[in-house]
Amino acid sequence: MDTYFAPAKRADADALQKEIASVTCNPIIHELLNSISGLIAVLNEHRQVVALNDYLLRMLGIEDSRAVLGLRPGEVLACIHCNEEPSGCGTTKYCSTCGAAIAITSTLAHSKPAERICAVTANRGEGEFELSLLVKASHVTIEGKSFILLFMQDITIEELRAALERTFFHDMGNMLTGLLGVSQLLDSNPNDHMLVNVLQQSALRLHKEMEVQRCLFKNDISELRVARDEITPQQLRDELKNVFDSHSAGMGKSLDLTAEPPQVSIRTDVSLALRVMCNMMTNGLEATEASGKVKAWFEESAEALTFCVWNESCIPEEVRYRIFQRSYTTKEGNGRGIGTYSMKLIGEKLLGGKVSFSSSHREGTVFRFALPR
Repeated sequence: MDTYFAPAKRADADALQKEIASVTCNPIIHELLNSISGLIAVLNEHRQVVALNDYLLRMLGIEDSRAVLGLRPGEVLACIHCNEEPSGCGTTKYCSTCGAAIAITSTLAHSKPAERICAVTANRGEGEFELSLLVKASHVTIEGKSFILLFMQDITIEELRAALERTFFHDMGNMLTGLLGVSQLLDSNPNDHMLVNVLQQSALRLHKEMEVQRCLFKNDISELRVARDEITPQQLRDELKNVFDSHSAGMGKSLDLTAEPPQVSIRTDVSLALRVMCNMMTNGLEATEASGKVKAWFEESAEALTFCVWNESCIPEEVRYRIFQRSYTTKEGNGRGIGTYSMKLIGEKLLGGKVSFSSSHREGTVFRFALPR
């Protein structure tokens, strides 16, 4: 197979040089590239860059435009997936869900402007980083040939802020609701030591959540302090039940947490582990229709304690490739795409575990979080 999405063919060297000369000598394009303070590139009908402006070159850290002429957008941006197929950007399994690829191919097919948000994981210098771009593709004809004007706006900070704001107020609201409920019960039962303990644990979780949100916003989880306390699956299950007894995502749905947990214990950061587990359960509930069911349980092996969450829906194949990518979401509205990303980030990089999933029409979807024993 030459491609999983867009055509693989590229212009030959002679044709590419003629297109570059045609575009760069066009006075309108020349003025456009030099007058608009944004990220702009011109693509040929094979989606190859034939011109780009200085703002885009500076963002890429490139001094000479000849280094990127003839490449495709994902190759210019150093997308981590662009070399996974021989024909490069636009032809991999990931490209059918790429906002830039969709906008470009749509404009090439219909000669009408198209706009999408593109979430890119790129290789830059010391490692990978997440980039969010608002991409608009427009058709233009130069000397009888079709080209694409590609306008890109870096909205990484705006998307991250919106996502963290959304999760912050949502999660804080649920935690504060729980705290308020326990404090009201404690007011009528001042000598109930169990309620005092629940109140203290809830306050600790709230403090930790504030710390997590701060580090995620700074995009530096290295500042997050990881504690190691002993806890059992039974205790984790009880805490999850307390959180989801009145959780908004579970309204009108059934949550089954009744499976008997293994009689073991592990040492981990309880607050961070619960954050990953709560995100797993929230995602499962949000993917479930009204009156549907979500199941959660623990599994034991010699190497790990694994928390599993099942729901009956199936994740589309094209979405599975990007399920853990920051800012990528299939849901409406901005400020999404942080939940599964943070599950992977916290569960693996901070807690040393493994976050994975399986999904099919027959079996539904199961997310798993394996914590080392």
